[in-house]
Amino acid sequence: MNFFLVLLTELQESTLLVWRALRYPFRRPVYWRETVAQMDSIGFGTLPIVLLAGFFIGAVLALQTAGTLRSFGAQNYTGRLVATSLLRELGPVLTCILLAGRAGSGIAAELGAMCVSEQIDAMRALGTDPFRKLVRPRLLALLTMAPILTVFANVVGIIGGLIVAITLLQIPSSVYLSSAREALNYDDIWGTFLKTGVFGLIVAVVGCRCGLRTRGGTVGVGQSTTTSVVVSIVLILVSDFFLTRLILTLSGMA
Repeated sequence: MNFFLVLLTELQESTLLVWRALRYPFRRPVYWRETVAQMDSIGFGTLPIVLLAGFFIGAVLALQTAGTLRSFGAQNYTGRLVATSLLRELGPVLTCILLAGRAGSGIAAELGAMCVSEQIDAMRALGTDPFRKLVRPRLLALLTMAPILTVFANVVGIIGGLIVAITLLQIPSSVYLSSAREALNYDDIWGTFLKTGVFGLIVAVVGCRCGLRTRGGTVGVGQSTTTSVVVSIVLILVSDFFLTRLILTLSGMA
């Protein structure tokens, strides 16, 4: 029972956190500068890792699946398989897991350090709303940058598969690209953006929540950072199942 009570409490507090951060969106001060700074930190800071991971994921997909497809005489569908796998699952999930490891942990550590040093209490004493100044920019930044980073990961992953297909599998580039183009459809594209939006929101909310509830000095900061990463990854994987089911149902494929 204690587990379910804690779960319900955290769900309630996380919902209140989002409400307090996003209500009155146009009431001054808006803190656009902080939002752009967070987009720069989260987006450009995570981009090299996402590009590297996306490239080699696409390359490994092409390398692993080509043998199986060849045994069925369907090696020319390698591009379609790589593109479909990246668009539907691997691109959104792995990109946001990387965001949880880099951006989510950074948010939890930064806000946790501000909590234990009483900087947030000082902000309240000066009349500044910490939810609007600290939480809202991070929420908006992750909601914006998660889909953009996923697009980069998907494109680079398809390029990685293309290079492997040309150099190691002797598949013509025109055949690979034509097959990959067939995998692009409206349902997969909007499903990708839906997943990345939800995953980005999860990373932001969990990171901010873990940071703002930090207690116990530097030890508490470390615990909050670890908890943020673990909880974000678990929630991403769990929500991925339900979102996939929803997308398949709405697209008439379930």
